Amino acid sequence: MTETDTDVIVIGGGPAGLSAALFARKNGLDTVVFDADATWMHKAHLFNYLGIGSVDGSAFMETARAQVDSFGVERHEATVTDVAEGDDGGFVVSTEEGEHAADYVVLATGAKRDLAESLGCAFDGDLVDVGVTMETSVEDAYATGAMVRAEEWQAVIAAGDGAAAALNILSKEKGERYHDFDVPADADGVFGGMSE
Repeated sequence: MTETDTDVIVIGGGPAGLSAALFARKNGLDTVVFDADATWMHKAHLFNYLGIGSVDGSAFMETARAQVDSFGVERHEATVTDVAEGDDGGFVVSTEEGEHAADYVVLATGAKRDLAESLGCAFDGDLVDVGVTMETSVEDAYATGAMVRAEEWQAVIAAGDGAAAALNILSKEKGERYHDFDVPADADGVFGGMSE
């Protein structure tokens, strides 16, 4: 039995996963993140993330999580054990908590590629094969960050991959190329004052 039906499930809560979740939820898609909190960011210090002079990786993650929470992303600290295509379309994501269904799945598990392999995603050598939209060979399944890039394991690149995945999902949902572009007036009173 499937416990949850949602638009997007993101597996992994590092910069790629949280960026995908932020863009998807901010633009109206119900979004759930499953995160085992094993991100490399806890070992990092950011000096090369545009807009941030210097920040400890764990502090960055705390801020990023607060931001996605303020937009209403549902986050679970849980390990995903499997992801499969659903019988009626979409995907079924299995955790120790149970099964969860979604129309789209974003794999953001760093260099761990076992879920992409079990889902049947095509590989190019050791990397999950994706295009610029981050969509895998499995329709509506996306892969981001270190699983799709050889040694380009930068937080800012991963965050961009997550944003690209979410924007492609939004484009599919809206039936036209979707752009997420805000102006200063949009920041007034945004979701709990995150921008204030």
